[in-house]
Amino acid sequence: MPKRGRKRAAAATCPMPAFRDFWIFTAPCDRKRSAHNLRRARHVMPSSKNRARIGLLVRNRILLFCLFAFAASARAAPTELVEEAPVSIKQLSAEVVLLDFGRVTFGNLKLAPLAGASGSLTVHLGEALVGDRINRTPPGAVRYAKVVVAMTGDRSVVVAPPPDKRNTTPPAILTPPEWGTLLPFRWVELEGWRGKLEPGQVVRRSAYVRGWPTTAASFHTNDEVLNRIWELGRDSIKATSFAGVFVDGDRERIPYEADAYLNQLSFYACNPDPTMVRDTFDRLVQFPTWPTEWAPHLVFMAYADWMQTGDRKWLAARYESLKRKLLLERAGPEGLIRSNPEQIRRGDIVDWPAGERDQFEFSTVNTVVNAFHLRAVELMARLADALERQDDALEYKTRYRVTRTVFLKRLFDPARGLFRDGEGVDHSSLHANLFPLAFGLVPEEKRAAVAEWLAQRGMVCSVYAAQYLLQALFENGQDEAALALMTAPGNRSWRHMLESGTTITWEAWDQSYKPNQDWNHAWGAAPVNLLPTYVLGVRPRTPGWSEIEIRPARRALLWSEGRVPTPRGPIEVRWDRQPHFHLRVSLPKGVAAHVALPPGDGTSRVFVNGREAAATRDGAWLMVRATVSDTALIELR
Repeated sequence: MPKRGRKRAAAATCPMPAFRDFWIFTAPCDRKRSAHNLRRARHVMPSSKNRARIGLLVRNRILLFCLFAFAASARAAPTELVEEAPVSIKQLSAEVVLLDFGRVTFGNLKLAPLAGASGSLTVHLGEALVGDRINRTPPGAVRYAKVVVAMTGDRSVVVAPPPDKRNTTPPAILTPPEWGTLLPFRWVELEGWRGKLEPGQVVRRSAYVRGWPTTAASFHTNDEVLNRIWELGRDSIKATSFAGVFVDGDRERIPYEADAYLNQLSFYACNPDPTMVRDTFDRLVQFPTWPTEWAPHLVFMAYADWMQTGDRKWLAARYESLKRKLLLERAGPEGLIRSNPEQIRRGDIVDWPAGERDQFEFSTVNTVVNAFHLRAVELMARLADALERQDDALEYKTRYRVTRTVFLKRLFDPARGLFRDGEGVDHSSLHANLFPLAFGLVPEEKRAAVAEWLAQRGMVCSVYAAQYLLQALFENGQDEAALALMTAPGNRSWRHMLESGTTITWEAWDQSYKPNQDWNHAWGAAPVNLLPTYVLGVRPRTPGWSEIEIRPARRALLWSEGRVPTPRGPIEVRWDRQPHFHLRVSLPKGVAAHVALPPGDGTSRVFVNGREAAATRDGAWLMVRATVSDTALIELR
């Protein structure tokens, strides 16, 4: 095992769909019948036909074991257990104590009883509270566990919940067995604790990726709800790093491509280390999952890594594997991706859960599937350029240009100014328009109208699709609408998550939309990457952050400040609209910033460190001509 992975579990394997397909491919009979044949083999002499079947079954089991063992060797970022004290202790009765650890993390407990302690102690751990007691029957996949512990003297005891077979055996990502079972929990009840509970007698052992940079990122603005939403996202990304690769929550603990890409964006907004991102990427190349649109997300991940690190060596080693993620095997003669009935039935996903699709009508030529294909081809052309694969770059640029023309001709309705869900379909869903707008596929002269339409429709999509919806709105002048959707009343916003008391983002907006949802799902942490990018306004302009762009939000907020971690060091920005717009920036060595300012009423002159600077108007922005470096004060007067 590589040195980096020695403290990790020995078995961390592929997603369930890959396992299921493998079994179907290799076994001549179904699993129930195979098990029946295996039981019969213990009692009767099998026929030659049955001996062949049993032999094949045994070989299949050996192959599966080898598959899991091979997957176990896949790398994962190093993780560690961190001991944390409760933030509050409440005596509920003579022998019942409630402990609050402040936030949900994945971990277990360590008890240090007083000398002479004896008898049993009942420990309850949970994510949800009802009144002053832990919810013993929480909904869906919300976690609760009960453990009875024998107290013997003053010896420390690790309290780990019983394992859940689904997420502690392959194909789930496993954690080191010496740690004991990990559970996401915030609250602990101790029943049978005699005497006063002293500080230090109970600590939570929380698992995180090793060396988490606690102060690397920050974000504040005049809207306290937005501040709390950003903190919720930050805490979610840290807490869900427990496995060393990005997993989809506690229910399965399996990597999926779309989850991983959204997780990557938010992880980089908190932690510039690419190790966990890259280990997740490599695992998903080996063990892809089933949804159609998930495959292009690996191209998105590779491009995001390239912009984050500028690392050609890492990219070059994985470039060829990305070609298999473009869906080209499904392209028709005109270039559009086509779906057969089975792919329509199980494959093309549009959004998840299924009830969040805004009544999307599936068809052979699916607008969402083709939008993902085109975006992946566009990014592949950029990656080919970065690696000086000129033939590939030309091929992808030509394919993008030609196919986009067909895409617009076949799927965009000029009369309504909207995309239809697919060819031969009259319905225009939110999704058929949010993805093309986010990917720059909407004709430029139509973008403002499509953005306005999306803003009026609101959050009629899942937590997953919200990343793209809000990105599309921010990119097309709808800052106020995007922020309003984040903080909207009702049960379809991050405000609702905050008001529910959760400290990790959910898999869905509410239990009513996905009854089996996880309460610990990192794909719901989109604001942690969107707010620094579009409110603070910081993003890379060139790979590796040697040049950046600072383009603050144009409206809605009075001020914002924060720290953005990069491989070159932290970028610190504060802007304020009062008494006139001004921006302070502190940059790491070797970073140059291109600054765009939102002009206010009566302000058109730009000053950098007290000296007037040249600027040009670009639409709604004033572009400072000269780049800035080190520290600078930029003002509009």
